[in-house]
Amino acid sequence: MATDKSRITYNLNLKKVLLTGALLFGFNIALGQNVQKSHMAKYITKEIVLDGNMNEAVWDEAETGGDFWQYFPSDNEQAKYQSSFKILYSEKTLFIGVRAEAANGNYVVSSLKRDFSALTNDNFSLLFDTFSDGNTAFFFGVTPYGVRREGLVSAGGDDFNNTWDVKWQAEAHRFDDHYTIEIAIPFTSLKFAEGSTKWRFRPYRWNHQSNEQTTWNRIPQQQKLSSLAYMGELRFESPLGKSRTPFALIPYVNTLSDKDYVTEDSKTDLKVGGDAKIAIGDGMNLDLTFNPDFSNVEVDDIFTNLTRFEILLPEKRQFFIDNSDLFSSFGNYFSEGSPFFSRRIGLARDPSGNLIQNRIIAGARLSGNLNKDWRLGFLNLQTEEDPDNEIASDNNMMFALQRKLGSHSNIGVFIVNRQTFGDYVFLDDSETYNRVIGADYNLATQDNTWAGRFYVHKSFQPNDSKGNLASQAALVYNKNNWYIGSEAFYVNEGFQADLGYMPRKDIFKFGTLVQRYLYPKNRDFLNRHSFQVIYNDYWKPSSDFKKTDNRIIASWIAEFKNQSDLTLGYSNEYIFLSNEFDPTRSENAVPLPINSDYRFNRFNFEYQSNNTKLLTYGANATVGSFYNGDIVSLGGQIAYRIQPWVQFGMAIDYDGIRLPEPYESADIWLVTPRMNVTFNKKLFWSTLIQYSNQRNNLGINSRLQWRFAPLSDLYLVYNDNYFTEIFAPRFRSINLKLTYWLNL
Repeated sequence: MATDKSRITYNLNLKKVLLTGALLFGFNIALGQNVQKSHMAKYITKEIVLDGNMNEAVWDEAETGGDFWQYFPSDNEQAKYQSSFKILYSEKTLFIGVRAEAANGNYVVSSLKRDFSALTNDNFSLLFDTFSDGNTAFFFGVTPYGVRREGLVSAGGDDFNNTWDVKWQAEAHRFDDHYTIEIAIPFTSLKFAEGSTKWRFRPYRWNHQSNEQTTWNRIPQQQKLSSLAYMGELRFESPLGKSRTPFALIPYVNTLSDKDYVTEDSKTDLKVGGDAKIAIGDGMNLDLTFNPDFSNVEVDDIFTNLTRFEILLPEKRQFFIDNSDLFSSFGNYFSEGSPFFSRRIGLARDPSGNLIQNRIIAGARLSGNLNKDWRLGFLNLQTEEDPDNEIASDNNMMFALQRKLGSHSNIGVFIVNRQTFGDYVFLDDSETYNRVIGADYNLATQDNTWAGRFYVHKSFQPNDSKGNLASQAALVYNKNNWYIGSEAFYVNEGFQADLGYMPRKDIFKFGTLVQRYLYPKNRDFLNRHSFQVIYNDYWKPSSDFKKTDNRIIASWIAEFKNQSDLTLGYSNEYIFLSNEFDPTRSENAVPLPINSDYRFNRFNFEYQSNNTKLLTYGANATVGSFYNGDIVSLGGQIAYRIQPWVQFGMAIDYDGIRLPEPYESADIWLVTPRMNVTFNKKLFWSTLIQYSNQRNNLGINSRLQWRFAPLSDLYLVYNDNYFTEIFAPRFRSINLKLTYWLNL
């Protein structure tokens, strides 16, 4: 009877969430939008010579934009150190001139490498929402040393991806009390509608020297600085022409030599391949790839996973980045599942369950804006068969179509298909294909007060087409110092997404997060603090809605004026094991038995110092019970930089798990030293060492990069791996890779 009551209660909760979402879908109300600023870009007939000084006479004729407001430490005061900008444009190029006031000439710039982190570098950045959809934008940033970064903003500003690369120029000049920047962005590096007369636009600035973040249009501090809800307007004196991205070829040559010391296999190989980029209309890109090679991509950070589920790692491969939100944004609003995860393509599991590389033969990717209301994405890649490891050749496809609704909301539909090519004796008939279809509605009111997601997905496998559903209703309120989120999430036992990320199935979840922000009257030390409570319940529908998880987390989060932060927390967790599980992941360990349940409590502490100082550090600790035993987790990070040339860092994590016999106890260590050297703006060297006794591995990755021409690189990459228990070599490789970006 209790089970029936619980089911009725949470079904009612789900209906309430869906009803609220339906009302918002119909009205899409905008609450409290601030006054929009406007700036006029002046048309010129001559190109600007970039030197960072803005000494051409035509700059004096341009309109000056300024009057910046603080975002941090306050959101209701004008900037202490103001910034101003001017914008010119010719038939081919958009020019931006910047003057940024400063306390002195001791600027914070940690590196000379492109795609710097805004957290450790003074910089002036710009957002261009060229289709005025409130969902996606291009961003460009420059430091006082003229170092550049560029990327893509999606999900209304929630997703920030600086892996995207494009050709543009910038030069800076430093003075004792200010710095100046000149930027030239070719219109061929942007996408926009032909005949555009205005874009949504906003510049903002990170002034770490004075612990100040400022923005042209005011933004409430509860919103992200990258939010596209709070934009100004950039107007053009005359309509823009077509967005004509040139046809680009990006071939590569890679010489690779490696040796596997376990099997004693060694090989030397020469690989040739490349990408092509073709403009389709004003807003679409066609990306083609043949025999792609990702050996130069930064190595993933290893981690200690104490949960029962797979952990999501970010996509870093350039081919998958442009308009990536069109493919990756479907699914759970709180990142607990997605029908498509591009990192699945090019990876496969051998008969022992180990993840190994699976070569991509070729692929195509069409993505972008059809117009200001419609976006289209299509991706198709073919992977190679590997009979020795029982891996079939698969065709991997996704189609996505998205329609803007209201000011910032949208609705999208998609199809994902993985189809095996060939007849394989090692492959069961049920594994020959997997398809997922679905529709998502993404809610975002004009000022981001309300946001959410409502979706239904369905999967299809051979002889299995009934049920197989995943759905969610999620709603977030973010205003007046309150952040309140609630969701109902369901995944059927038979739902399957081979190209997706779905860490758990056969669940019904209801969760709530409440956070209250408080601002002290005297903010000289503590700038802001908040109290946060998270409550999550999980049930298993196939077992008469048996409760499998309950999690209560209470936290106090302090944000200091010097940009350091502190978190103190307590968690109470209940887990019912539907499968055997060994938290230590030790070899030959006795797992905790199936159908056993546990409730445990933990306290945690986390502190991070001001990242803009030359010496930075952080620490974290978790202490408490863990399943039927106890846990002590300690971590620390320390880094020092000789700016802007060298950065040294060291992170140490320890997890001490004590379970009663016959279950395994463990001391798990993870040690990661790293060093980054930027000799100049074109030559970079990075080395990462990762030691994990849980993986019995010491890994070394060292990469030298020479950017000899725009977006063209020569890489020398060395990888070395050792067993740690007996300290013997495991695997070693070295490769020299040349890529060249050629515009035709």
